[in-house]
Amino acid sequence: MYDLLIKNARVVTADEVIAAAVAVKDGKVAAVLAGETPVPARQVLDLTGKYLLPGVIDCHVHFNEPGYTWREEFAQGSRAAAAGGVTTVIDMPMQNRPPVIDQEVFVRKAELLQGKSAIDYGFWGALVKTNLDKLIGLQEAGALAFKCFMCNPGQDYTALDIAEIEQVLVTLREFGGLAGFHCEDHDMIERLQTASLAAGKTGRRDYLAARPVEAELKAVNDIIALLDKTEGRAHICHVSHPAVAEAIRQAKIKGLDITAETCVHYLLFTGEDLVNEGPRFKCSPPLRTAADREKLWDYVLDGTLDCICSDHSPCTPEEKAEASETGTFGAWGGISGVQTSLQTFWDLAVNQKGADPSLVARVMSLNPAAIFGLYGVKGAVIPGRDADFTVIDPQRNWEITADELLYKHKFSAFTGLSGTGAPVMTIVRGQVVMENCRLRDEGTGQLVRRCREE
Repeated sequence: MYDLLIKNARVVTADEVIAAAVAVKDGKVAAVLAGETPVPARQVLDLTGKYLLPGVIDCHVHFNEPGYTWREEFAQGSRAAAAGGVTTVIDMPMQNRPPVIDQEVFVRKAELLQGKSAIDYGFWGALVKTNLDKLIGLQEAGALAFKCFMCNPGQDYTALDIAEIEQVLVTLREFGGLAGFHCEDHDMIERLQTASLAAGKTGRRDYLAARPVEAELKAVNDIIALLDKTEGRAHICHVSHPAVAEAIRQAKIKGLDITAETCVHYLLFTGEDLVNEGPRFKCSPPLRTAADREKLWDYVLDGTLDCICSDHSPCTPEEKAEASETGTFGAWGGISGVQTSLQTFWDLAVNQKGADPSLVARVMSLNPAAIFGLYGVKGAVIPGRDADFTVIDPQRNWEITADELLYKHKFSAFTGLSGTGAPVMTIVRGQVVMENCRLRDEGTGQLVRRCREE
């Protein structure tokens, strides 16, 4: 007897949508059954009219624990993710105190978070000047990737220069590690920002001008050149502009081992939203023009941009203020979006752009699983994989309000948006974590590590 039978589902694979039932046993997909094959199960879910996706993996979140829990705690962030249909998150190593710089810190963080998360979770490891000899230990502890900044990352973290990045790519190649990069050129950003502040230009348009696409493009081209030289592997984080995506596309054509992500906010918003509405729309790289936003979609559609993530980065209302003498430059540069990324992307991709639901499965589940070493256990509705599912009601109308957000600080650039098609059930390893916006209280999420099959 199966533990769970999900019947009458429109099962979304990376290539097609099929009518099927899915049977679950011991937290794993046991069978995908065509038609209405009668099978015994302890629990039966009828998903008539709904889509069953492989569980959504958000590969880029900042849940701030340990050390920055005034912004958000892991339990809160994971519950918000579950409410948004996310079954696994991969948490960044900064906005942690200490950052995840070595195996010991990794283990302490894992022990601290045990029993707190509503969903499964993995960790990025740090890439800073002081831990280049500790990367293999981090990978052995379970780090899924390593995060590097090419511009000033703020307190508790350091950027790497080009020579150090070259060394890192060679080192990681030796044991199959993956480096992920925040790509904005350090010198260009520092020069433009310093000049703007010295001239008293601290407004919203001044901030946009001080972080131009040229800085992002130069940094990405530097990484591409190093990949060509070292035969290394890289993942480009939060691509904001089609020119950057085109450089990545050309690198893929050359056969370089490069992947990339973008965020829903780059596909929905523009720099004018920052100008008109204020710092809840501030992020880095910044939002671009309307024309850039529309063109960026082409690179999601053609597969250049492998993943859609949230880059969820919460803060207090005070940290988002422009009250200091540095104006917009001093406001926190991050957007909270882990709870709303799936529904907003579904509405954009499926309803507005006419894309097949399989695109959503690819960029929000299959590709993240493959890139971050989880495809042997997650990322597909096939026998043997974890029974992680996201259920979408394509007829569910929604409007995002502050009251429904489960974040510690209930504000986001996404409030006020409306659309159709929303997650109504989140299932992790065969257990229903969220149903119709109601979450269970147990923190049963588990730490995930890189699997052998990729």
